[in-house]
Amino acid sequence: MRALLATSIGVTCATALTLPLAAPALAAPVQAPVAQAPAATKAEPAGSTQSLPLRPLTDAAPRASGQPTESMDPTAAQGLLRRNSHRFSLVGVVWDDADAELHGTVQVRTRATGTTTWSAWQSLETHNTDHAADAGSPERESGTVRGSTAPLWVGDSDGVEVRVRSESAGPRSGAVGTEPLPTGLQVELVDPGDDPEQSRAEATPTQGTPSAVTPSAGTATPVTAVQSGALPESAGLSMAAAESSAVNADLAPLGASEIAPLSKAESEEQAVVAAGAKPFVGPRPGIVTRKGWGADESLRERNFAYTSTVKAAFVHHSATGNNYTCAQAPSVLRSIYRYHVKSSGWRDFGYNFAVDKCGKIYEGRAGGVSKAVLGAHTLGFNTNSMGIAVLGTYSSKNPPAAAVTAIAKLTAWKLGLFGRNPKGKVTLVSGGSGKYKKGAKAKLNVISGHRDGFATECPGIRLYKKLGTARTSSAKLQGR
Repeated sequence: MRALLATSIGVTCATALTLPLAAPALAAPVQAPVAQAPAATKAEPAGSTQSLPLRPLTDAAPRASGQPTESMDPTAAQGLLRRNSHRFSLVGVVWDDADAELHGTVQVRTRATGTTTWSAWQSLETHNTDHAADAGSPERESGTVRGSTAPLWVGDSDGVEVRVRSESAGPRSGAVGTEPLPTGLQVELVDPGDDPEQSRAEATPTQGTPSAVTPSAGTATPVTAVQSGALPESAGLSMAAAESSAVNADLAPLGASEIAPLSKAESEEQAVVAAGAKPFVGPRPGIVTRKGWGADESLRERNFAYTSTVKAAFVHHSATGNNYTCAQAPSVLRSIYRYHVKSSGWRDFGYNFAVDKCGKIYEGRAGGVSKAVLGAHTLGFNTNSMGIAVLGTYSSKNPPAAAVTAIAKLTAWKLGLFGRNPKGKVTLVSGGSGKYKKGAKAKLNVISGHRDGFATECPGIRLYKKLGTARTSSAKLQGR
C-alpha cells in the first residue's frame, strides 16, 4: 500500500448538517415514483451491511443560457437514485484506495421505515483519513482498509438516495481544476441488529471452555487468559466474547455487561501505577462493556494490539449527528463498529472509549479498559494514547454537560493508572499526520482534542472549548 497521504488543508471531522433540497452542490436527477418498501425488508437480528455501487449522474438542471443540458463528468458526479432497501440505521460512503481523499460533497437522504416520508438532504463528512491506523502499522497495511466518509446515524430507514460531487465539478466543457472522485464508490447501509437485552435473552450457552487469549506480536501488556472452568454455562458466551471479557477479568466477572464504579480509595488500591509516579488515580467510573452494548466479537480481528503506555487522551466526536436517544446509543455503537470493520476494513472499533450524550461511558476497542490498547482514532498519534469519542456532532451544538463530566471521570481514572496529570503537557512523536511530519516531536496537552494532532475540526469547536473544563475536573478527581 502506498504511503499514507494526508492533507492539512480544508480537513474537517464532523459535519452532519441538514441541507436544503435546492443546495447548489448538485442538482437532483429526475426521479421516478418509488414504491413502499416491501414488508419482508425487516432488520437482521445480528446486524447486516448493504453495499450499493454508485453510478454517474447527470445535471438535470436547465442552464441559465437556455442551451441544452450537458452531462456531468462521470468522474466528478456519482450517486444513487431513490430506491428501496432492507432496513438500516446508519449510512456512509466508501471507496477503494484508503490513501485517496474525496475532495467534494457527499449528500444522502433517507426514508423512514414503513412511511413515504423522506428526510432533507444531509451531508457526510468526506475527509475521514484523520481517523485511521497509522501508516506502516499492520492494521493500515493489511490490504483490507478502504477510504471512507464519516458515517451518519439516520434512524430506522428503508429507502435511500445519494449524490456525490467532486470539488469544481461541472459539465464536460474542459473545466480546469476538477479532481476526479475516488474509484469504487459505494454507499454502505448498516443495520445494527437487535439490542443487547434481546440478544442476551436469546443467547444459548456455548459448549466447551475457551482457550487462552493470545496477544499480538509485540504486545507489551500482559493479557488475562480464560481459565479452565471460568466460563459458567449461564454466561452464554462464544469463545471470542469470552476472550474479550477475560481481559477485564480483574475489574468485573466474566461475561459482565458493566464494570461497576469504585471510590477513589478503592481505585487507588487496585491500580497498578507507573513506577515512581504518585498515586493520583481518580475513582473508576461505571463502564458498559462490549457485551453490554452488544458487540459481535466475530467481526473483529481475533488478537489484541497494545502499546507500552498511555501518555495522552485524544477527544473526538463521532460526527454521526445528534438525532439519537440515549437508549439508542448501543445501536449507534454497533453500527459504527460494523462500519469500521466491515465497510472500512479496520481490525476493530476505532476508538478506545465512547461517551453518549447522557454521560454513559462505553468500552470501545477490545483488549481491556485498563490496558494500553492500540486504537485507530488519531492519525499519527495512536501509539501510547487513547481515543474517546463523544457520540454526536458538536461543531455548532454544545455538548451536554453530562458528556463533558464523563470525559473528566474517565480520564481521571485511566490516565491516573499510568501516572499522567490531566492538566499537564506531554511530548509525543508523530507517525505522520499532515500537521506533524513523521518523527516530529509534538508537545500537546495530556487531554487534547483531535485537532491538536491533525488539521481537522474534530472534536467540533463547541466540544473543543469544553476541554479546559474537563482537564480541571479530571485533575480534581485525581486529588491534584
